[in-house]
Amino acid sequence: MSTFTLSRPGTAPRAAFGQIVLNEGRLAWRRPIGLIAGVVLPVLLLVVFGKLPAFKQTLPGLGGATIFDAYVPVLMVFGLAMLALLGLPIPLVSYRELGVLRRLSTTPVPPSWLLAAQVVVQLCIALAGLAIVNFASVAAFGAPVPKSPGGLALSCLLAIGGLFALGLLIAALAPTANSVNAIGRLALIPLLFFAGLWLPRPLMPAALLDVSNYTPLGAAVEAIQGSVQTGFPPAAPLLVLAGYTLVFAYLARRFFRWE
Repeated sequence: MSTFTLSRPGTAPRAAFGQIVLNEGRLAWRRPIGLIAGVVLPVLLLVVFGKLPAFKQTLPGLGGATIFDAYVPVLMVFGLAMLALLGLPIPLVSYRELGVLRRLSTTPVPPSWLLAAQVVVQLCIALAGLAIVNFASVAAFGAPVPKSPGGLALSCLLAIGGLFALGLLIAALAPTANSVNAIGRLALIPLLFFAGLWLPRPLMPAALLDVSNYTPLGAAVEAIQGSVQTGFPPAAPLLVLAGYTLVFAYLARRFFRWE
């Protein structure tokens, strides 16, 4: 079992990495799992929720916000989770299954560049999805403008870090692309529940909310919602997301296999 490193100095021109990113981008466009999961589905749900009269109602437990306002952060992290748990690990495990990573190790181009290129492509999709959902919610459906854009940016970056690291850990442990599908879908159900997809977090019983605060998606929703509604988010969810990023990244590095 071997671990991956970010580069192998002096063995390939740096321009080759840019070409790999372009190739991975083209593949992502031809097989749009990440685009559908990370952009299309959240935007579609945003439009559906925005058109439902019931979602324009305010509830006492939401602090004056509408149900739609409460769901915007949930849809943002929904797209991230779909992308990180399915869109990112499936291509990487497929490459390992097909022997692509092993064959790359015999060329001047380090296999880690292919992993890094996938992360870059999925990161671009994630940022596009977040921006579209955020902008459309404000411009088309009257959601409040974030009170702390800097806090929102930090919350989103930490959420991406924690969830992408989890996706890389799944890629490290899953033996086949089909198993990634199974693992990702099984992980999504409880994560999305604690994010508030079925019951908004402010309406959760205290015990459930306490658990939600320490899950990756629950902490991400808390941080994003705080950035939108009150100002710079509290430290607790940011620290939770930073912790997940460090732990999952370490485990992914420790257990990743090239073949």
